[in-house]
Amino acid sequence: MKKIAFILLYVILSISCNKSDKEKPVEKEGTLNTVYLQNRQPLKPNPYLELPLGTIKPKSWLKEQLQVMAAGMTGNLDELYPEVVGPRNGWLGGDGDGWERGPYWIDGLLPLAYILGDGKLKQKVKPWIEWTINNQTDDGYIGPIPFETEPEHEEGLQRGKRKDWWPKMVMLKILQQYYNATQDPRVIETLTKYFKYQLKELPNRPLDDLTLWANRRGGDNLQVVYWLYNITGDDFLLDLGEIIQKQTFPWTKVFLNEENYNDPITPWHYTKLKRYPFDTIEINNLTVSKIGGMHTVNFAQGLKQPIIYYQNNPDEKYIIAVKKALKDIKKYHGQPQGMYGGDEPLHGPNPVQGVEFCSISEEMFSLESVLKITGDMEFADLLEKITYNALPAQATDDYSARQYFQAANQIELSDRLETSFQTNSHKGTDFVFGVVSGYPCCTTNMHQSWPKFVQNLFYATPDNGVAAFLYAPSTVSLKVGDGANLKINETTGFPFRESVNFEFELDSEATFPFHLRIPSWTTDQSITINGETIEVEVKDRIAIINRKWKNGDRITLNMPMELKVSKWYEFSSTVERGPLVYSLKIRDEKRKKNRGDIYKDFYEVFAMDDWNYGLIQSELDNISEAAEIIEKPWEGSYPWNLENAPLEIKLTGVKVPEWKEINGAPVFPGFWDGYYWDGNYGGDIKREEITLVPYGCTTLRITEFPTYNIK
Repeated sequence: MKKIAFILLYVILSISCNKSDKEKPVEKEGTLNTVYLQNRQPLKPNPYLELPLGTIKPKSWLKEQLQVMAAGMTGNLDELYPEVVGPRNGWLGGDGDGWERGPYWIDGLLPLAYILGDGKLKQKVKPWIEWTINNQTDDGYIGPIPFETEPEHEEGLQRGKRKDWWPKMVMLKILQQYYNATQDPRVIETLTKYFKYQLKELPNRPLDDLTLWANRRGGDNLQVVYWLYNITGDDFLLDLGEIIQKQTFPWTKVFLNEENYNDPITPWHYTKLKRYPFDTIEINNLTVSKIGGMHTVNFAQGLKQPIIYYQNNPDEKYIIAVKKALKDIKKYHGQPQGMYGGDEPLHGPNPVQGVEFCSISEEMFSLESVLKITGDMEFADLLEKITYNALPAQATDDYSARQYFQAANQIELSDRLETSFQTNSHKGTDFVFGVVSGYPCCTTNMHQSWPKFVQNLFYATPDNGVAAFLYAPSTVSLKVGDGANLKINETTGFPFRESVNFEFELDSEATFPFHLRIPSWTTDQSITINGETIEVEVKDRIAIINRKWKNGDRITLNMPMELKVSKWYEFSSTVERGPLVYSLKIRDEKRKKNRGDIYKDFYEVFAMDDWNYGLIQSELDNISEAAEIIEKPWEGSYPWNLENAPLEIKLTGVKVPEWKEINGAPVFPGFWDGYYWDGNYGGDIKREEITLVPYGCTTLRITEFPTYNIK
């Protein structure tokens, strides 16, 4: 009877969300939203509230993207990679891999399954959930059963260190998502026991007891602790949060450090602390400008940590720290697609430098996490840029293979490339397309990217409204106003088209606010309701329309997109329009290869077109007149390849004979511009019309172009 009463108590708490017998709800303007989970006191109330998993559904090409994932690696990784995520996995009770890769896969498979409503995928998720819950020990430990003695190494598996705190953090995210989708009360009981276990254990066995990863990624742990506190109100969770905060790498301090001019590029092997190969430079001197010093995925995950903690200590320095980190990372390591050179350690801004797929997935999740807490549209702009440029370029159309690394400029993907820090470790397979080429962490961690993006297309607001900050074809159903049921149908050709359309289906008229993001890249935006233009105040890049809505209301947001030019490595130029970055269109030839080693089958890719073009500065100075934008017919089907690219840009390029590949990489020529000062290049300059397409539609590409001052 006690167990039944306990379960009923948590069901009631999960429905009331932010009500507590111990505390009064947070005062806010208007009626407090008690339908969706809000922060309890003393945590700072969040301006935007997450909707239950499965509430938001993709449409059009975005639905096709998720369906392709279900039919490809995401839905079938247990068959494609059984040695790691098969029945021997420690998270299923086996003696095999017992670290991060199994939970990584489920962290993406679970939201995919519930968004698509796919019963087959749910059945693949279920054993991981059930084993974790049913095999929790009496003291609260969850996870693979530790070995009495560390096992012998087995190539391709991570069997040891089963009590490491880090992999547990991924499972915490999974259990949170599972509860959001199912309201299974066993999750609350399991997490409560586990966090009591952490409260007892962490003082003696801190986050970095076995590896550095939990120390760097403690924000993932803290995030779920606060989430559970908002459901149960258990005070010990706040105490645990303080312990986790103190044991986590001091991201806020590092992000706020001033630039270190005296020693800006100390590589890891010269540092005093040598326990781990990354992040070991003295904290007082460490900044994100440290080339080769900070692990790229740790940065992507650590990015959210200051703002997660900000909920319990609302000092603006935590937001300032994250914004400074993003500025620094762009300055010292940035690439145009929104990411940064980071082939394990941060590695500078050269456009041939690799960008790890795990970094993309984790930075997306960090930006999604801080967006809800801050309501700051700077994070939404960057999230959308990464999603619509970097993300689709790193996996094949059928989601059967992926790159470990991508680069802004890549004209050959083969095992002879030597631009990667990891080249020798992975025998040249870092840039090719495969299932286990490069390092296989990305094979399992890539899957959370698209589904979690869908989860963040809409939010509820504390005053019973709705917000749309990330634009994509989709639907959402939620409660608004005084309890009216609203369904929004979002129809759009964004990010290739300028307009986003919303149609409301309401079961009764209701008054509530509708929040719309106005991206920083647009000006002269307009909003219409039922065909009539309205004037809306835009504050902090958010337009809020508060009115009485009725069934059938139609809202259109139009965001003009202008051609712009941005400057990057060695004064190279990149063409951008709206949220999209544009790259040279290069047709390619794919060749399958298997060398009989642990990297199995992979595809090398070779250019079929010339790629060594520069751009002309005088045209870039007046690009809106010099370039031709061609909108191709597009009905909303899958857009992310050369054949289906919905938009092209025609521009004049100049052939650069001295720009040659070096071991397959388009390393910039040692000097440019001076040869052209007199308007000649040993005779006539060869000008040609070139075609640019959206970055996300490319496999091979030049995105950062040398720029010439010619007449």
